[in-house]
Amino acid sequence: MAELKVVEDGPADSYKVTADELRQFIERVERLEQEKKDIAEQVKEVMAEAKGRGYDTKIMRKIIALRKREADDIAEEEAILEMYKEALGMN
Repeated sequence: MAELKVVEDGPADSYKVTADELRQFIERVERLEQEKKDIAEQVKEVMAEAKGRGYDTKIMRKIIALRKREADDIAEEEAILEMYKEALGMN
């Protein structure tokens, strides 16, 4: 097993890493990045299917984003939006 010695800012900050361990971390991240890419492609396919059935995917994305948030945060944002719209005569 090959060892690399990395030194940062002197002896107190020195540490050792093995090439095998470093390679494993990098390969794990690469696999996860590929999985993320695959999932993004699947999401794109689902959205294309929904659009093909007449759904507004822009609104669907907004709904998905809202479902990730706390109800109090959404209510506060909507109240401020309404207040601003009223101030601008948009109601």
